[in-house]
Amino acid sequence: MICYIYRSAKKLDTYLYLPHKDKLDDLPEGLDKLLGRLDFVMQLDLDNIKRLENADIEDVKKCLREDEFYLQLPREQHIQA
Repeated sequence: MICYIYRSAKKLDTYLYLPHKDKLDDLPEGLDKLLGRLDFVMQLDLDNIKRLENADIEDVKKCLREDEFYLQLPREQHIQA
């Protein structure tokens, strides 16, 4: 599964993962204002890696499939349900 990672220019250490490059129009309302400008960081094949530094890889894949985005917040801001 290929994903595209963008860094928020407004929120430190906040990254947005998308299943399609530059497809920013379908994000939930208000997310663009929260994150500000998004700078492309990298393309990543999630099937070729075993783990991510600050996110559970299976959670990322699930969110990309179901919600079409994954928002990685700084470690201290992660919310647990």
